[in-house]
Amino acid sequence: MTEVRRIYVEKKPSFAVRAREVKEELRSFLNLTQVEDVRILIRYDVEGVSEPVFQEALTCVFAEPPLDTVYQEKLEIPEGVHVFSVEALPGQFDQRADSAIQCLRFLKEDEEPIVRTAVTYLLYGALSEEEVHAVESYIMNPVDSRIAKEQKPNTLKEVYEQPAEIALMQGFLQMDDRAFQELYESLNLAMTYQDFLWIRTYFRNEEHREPTVTEIRVLDTYWSDHCRHTTFSTVLKKVDFEDGFYLPPIKEAYHEYQSIREELYQGQEKQDSHPICLMDVALAGMKKLKADGLLTDQEDSEENNACSVVVPVDVDYGKGIIRENWLVFFKNETHNHPTEIEPFGGAATCLGGAIRDPLSGRGYVYQAMRVTGAADPTLPVAQTLEGKLPQKRLVKGAANGYSSYGNQIGLATGLVDEIYHPGYVAKRMEIGAVMGAARQKDVVRKKAEPEDVIILLGGRTGRDGIGGATGSSKKHTSASLTSCGAE
Repeated sequence: MTEVRRIYVEKKPSFAVRAREVKEELRSFLNLTQVEDVRILIRYDVEGVSEPVFQEALTCVFAEPPLDTVYQEKLEIPEGVHVFSVEALPGQFDQRADSAIQCLRFLKEDEEPIVRTAVTYLLYGALSEEEVHAVESYIMNPVDSRIAKEQKPNTLKEVYEQPAEIALMQGFLQMDDRAFQELYESLNLAMTYQDFLWIRTYFRNEEHREPTVTEIRVLDTYWSDHCRHTTFSTVLKKVDFEDGFYLPPIKEAYHEYQSIREELYQGQEKQDSHPICLMDVALAGMKKLKADGLLTDQEDSEENNACSVVVPVDVDYGKGIIRENWLVFFKNETHNHPTEIEPFGGAATCLGGAIRDPLSGRGYVYQAMRVTGAADPTLPVAQTLEGKLPQKRLVKGAANGYSSYGNQIGLATGLVDEIYHPGYVAKRMEIGAVMGAARQKDVVRKKAEPEDVIILLGGRTGRDGIGGATGSSKKHTSASLTSCGAE
């Protein structure tokens, strides 16, 4: 068994910006004026590397000598100082540890390093146990992290149970309605009971077999409101208007929409097949322009999750200027629920999701926009709703997450606008939008065929995100942390 080595890395006083920020937040935001000082250290537990590689990594992977102080194995804790460490939950992706592993492999590619990280906090001052617990609760987000043990483990290797064969939903096709209803409720799905009934009809009439648990979970994900935006397709049977400053233009716009519907969907049968819903309202203007022959530069394709416009572009590849047709992509992503419960990761993957779609169409994503909404981030932490993170944590964590992802991929964000309103106290708004472009002749569109090979390309990921789409489509209670896992 290889030895587990432990090191602590601390910014030198002149560069300890984060420690000074936390100290000020605790004194002002939590009103803990007795906090005299805060020290923050990054804790690394390392296994599976040889001594020469470890010694070299101390000054080029884990720390920078001009900026950092390194403590090996043991950290001296002065008497009366409170200490605790925060680590990612098991299975949660740890970017710092993953980056360290990749750098260690650059030093010696035939070694298999294992790295675990935590952030260690030292609090100086006369604090009670209750006040220390309040600091822990403020710093740690229970959705993605936990208080770490201070004792160094004997090994970092983890043994996982061999997963069982994927289970079939036994009796799915034959069970009576009462048993079927009980099965639906026991699975805690995001889909409706009517969706569940439709799946049974499909497997009975088309597949002629029982579905697997995995198939039910995959359908639950892709049919969730987060992925399919079912809210936009909900039929609006009655529309009322509240009094207010914007009442006249809103009513005028809705009446114009109704007249466009009558023009586009002539006949009762066609109107019935296109019921009034938010999606129809959003697309009515485009459909009207297209019907009038005024929308000639839109790219027509089977893709319905993004918008592409054909733009003639003058380019020079060294042999003179030529004109080419390019596709300009528009894509936006909302990550309200994920950012509400995990600000950094939720906002980072909001931008990441917006980037992903144009990128998959061979597009170069070149500019972005971020529009967000939050309640007052200056209110004392005592006014935070039960079960929620403080607004200040949400605002700062989300901003850091968005900028982290954007900076790593090299994306310029031309507009950043955050709206502060009491209406966002229960759930914030997080919108990321991007534009990309690709030469039209470089984009090849084909349909998937049976027996096509599917390749999953990318690095290992954590449990975070598994169930996230269905989780953001469910109602949550104080028990959700234990019953819904990553959702």
